Amino acid sequence: MRIARAAALLLFACLVAAGAASAQTYPSRPVTMIVPFPPGGATDAIARILQDSLSQSLGQQVVLENIGGAGGMIAAAKAARAAPDGYTMMIHQVALAAGMTMYNNLTFEAEKDFTPIGLINSAASTWAARPDLPPNNLAELVKWMKTPGQNIRVAHAGVGSFGHLAGVLVAQEIGASVIQVPYRGAGPALNDLLAREVDLSSISAVQAAPLITAGKLKAYAIIGPSRFAGLPNLPTMGEAGYKKLDLNFWHMLLVPAGTPRPMVDKLNAALRHALADARVKKTFTDGGMDIFSADKQTPEAAATLLNSEIKLWRDVIRANNIQAQ
Repeated sequence: MRIARAAALLLFACLVAAGAASAQTYPSRPVTMIVPFPPGGATDAIARILQDSLSQSLGQQVVLENIGGAGGMIAAAKAARAAPDGYTMMIHQVALAAGMTMYNNLTFEAEKDFTPIGLINSAASTWAARPDLPPNNLAELVKWMKTPGQNIRVAHAGVGSFGHLAGVLVAQEIGASVIQVPYRGAGPALNDLLAREVDLSSISAVQAAPLITAGKLKAYAIIGPSRFAGLPNLPTMGEAGYKKLDLNFWHMLLVPAGTPRPMVDKLNAALRHALADARVKKTFTDGGMDIFSADKQTPEAAATLLNSEIKLWRDVIRANNIQAQ
């Protein structure tokens, strides 16, 4: 028994030493960042904003691999199966949390199969309407939405998109009955809102702001925890008492569970370096996006947010019987 125990302790010590040595030389080759959507979308754009600064900090090239399909779940499944050696990370967003409930027969669990690196950014949305919608403020809108027989049509970018889920939660919290109208992307949904074919939609604040200012859209509130600088007079839903509607469209970096902590810490340091880069900060600001504060850039803060978002969207999806298409 003593010999076996000593052998086990020796093996453990060797593994720890090997891990420490590996962490000291990490990374010694390019690091892949899986992007769970095709090129051209918001998540891909954020990955490209970070790419050069991350590469500079790590001393190795960060290579992007775009894998689309199933609302980001195909890419997440591949990332979860990757070796936990620090050479595969993934950028993901709200769809990861919602996908845990929306998709059946997933081969991974986000809470168990990933270790978050840190939070990146958030972006507010507006609860916007066609310009001729009768209500003139949020209180009037709530009353109008709750009036029987309105046949309210809410446009969104597709089942499971942030705009869809936010619109469902807004209606749920207001207590209104609406018709959810799916489109193949945010662009077509916005076009029909501008054309007055639909009534309401949750739209990126930075995208909606110039249209609201020009009178082409009417906005009632910000769906987010704080007001949007481009629309400073527009209140948040939270200010009106809807505390569940402090929603943000967020992004975070993750690695497969089991990745050694020294490598997690090195990737976290590289992320912090990128988010402190003046060029990166300006790009985010110009795009109407907020970088998470330093205390929110930790692996622990990212894990807390991911877990809370999984629970939030699980409740919303089940309550509204939403299913992936």
